[in-house]
Amino acid sequence: MPIPDSSRPAALQVARKLGIEYREGFYKNRYVGRTFIMPGQEERRKGVKQKLNAMPSEFKGKNVLIVDDSIVRGTTSREIVDMARNAGANSVTFTSAAPPVRFPHVYGINMPSRAELVAAGRKIPEIASEIGADHLIYQEVADMQSAILEGSAVSALEMSCFSGDYVTGTVTPEYLRWVEENQSS
Repeated sequence: MPIPDSSRPAALQVARKLGIEYREGFYKNRYVGRTFIMPGQEERRKGVKQKLNAMPSEFKGKNVLIVDDSIVRGTTSREIVDMARNAGANSVTFTSAAPPVRFPHVYGINMPSRAELVAAGRKIPEIASEIGADHLIYQEVADMQSAILEGSAVSALEMSCFSGDYVTGTVTPEYLRWVEENQSS
């Protein structure tokens, strides 16, 4: 089941590939802003609780597969897993349509420092434990690139937040330290 709205296409494809029924288990309050860009951790946590609600009938006594577009800090994922469990899920498998975000993005997105990225320096089982999921599945970088580039006139993607390879060649460890020191979380 998807986290509305951005993960819906990925969740539809996962259900199709697995041959399982596609279900929606969360509804979204459209009047709450983007939790990802809220300024503080506590604000982001509260924002997720105000933005999403679980439908108990979709969770009670079930093993669920939740699909989200990405996992950055883990705040949203942790709250979502808690919601699924509180709604009665037996087990929660969390799936990210993006690979692990292990490096800051410095080309325009307000991406947290590396220390705030839940995947930085952690193995997948450790991340699963951090977000409270029984299992965690990430999209592979090559599979994501293939899905995006297939049939497209685009020939390459900027993937620095997954790989740590910055396309401009000018992003140094010193620059990344400067960004971290001068960025509010």
